[in-house]
Amino acid sequence: MVTSVVREAPVGVFDSGIGGLTVVSEMLSQLPLEGIIYVGDTARVPYGPKSPDTVRRYAREIAFYLAGQHVKAIVIACNTATAHALDMLRAELSVPVVGVVQPGARAAAAATISGRIGVIGTTGTVRSGAYERAIRSLRADATVVSLACPLFVPLVEEGWTDHAAARLIATEYLRPLLDVGIDTLVMGCTHYPLLKPLLADTLGPSVRLIDSAQETAAEVGRVLRGANLDATSAENPVRRFLATDDPDQMLRLGQRFLGRTIERVETLALE
Repeated sequence: MVTSVVREAPVGVFDSGIGGLTVVSEMLSQLPLEGIIYVGDTARVPYGPKSPDTVRRYAREIAFYLAGQHVKAIVIACNTATAHALDMLRAELSVPVVGVVQPGARAAAAATISGRIGVIGTTGTVRSGAYERAIRSLRADATVVSLACPLFVPLVEEGWTDHAAARLIATEYLRPLLDVGIDTLVMGCTHYPLLKPLLADTLGPSVRLIDSAQETAAEVGRVLRGANLDATSAENPVRRFLATDDPDQMLRLGQRFLGRTIERVETLALE
């Protein structure tokens, strides 16, 4: 039996840095009753270039910290960590674990008409092949073209989401996807929702954009309701933000990603 105490427990969310705040933003919009504890591993960002074993070690450390905070579910708001650590954490933890890959893949498979789907992400996410596997498990005839777009993350963090340089880079990155005639694009990095207007302009109205942050928040809601873990009280839900290094960066950039001001960022010391 699920007790009211468990239902009102927060959801743990973690990412390699601050990009996962776009997932938190969607959760605050779609699931306003839910408490949230967010950990950004800013001391060890980025995860993309690191080995799968290293990413799994980092993910396990943070996930077990969150489990120790008595969260009722954990969201891996990092595409690279989802690709490498989701199955491991699901096997090792007693709470539901949601990643960002499957929700985006499911939405893309449902949205495409032609079956030609583009995926953009970090080098680590693209190299993992996680989106291709997830999409083809749902639609075997899909043609999936994946491209690493490493310059998008620093552009977003610099606030250059509508800068001429960003438009030039987007045109160069996305041209191969237009050449193969995709009709759906998965934004496979949690920074990329801030580039949505730019990507839409570059790709044109015939390409549907899949926002993994939106889809992940919706999936969290489904998982919580399915397990009778959804919060029922609106009284003072937990809102905690932690960084493993340089909390001032999260305070400074948090509003851009979260859409609202972060009042305080705690420092989490990891080995």
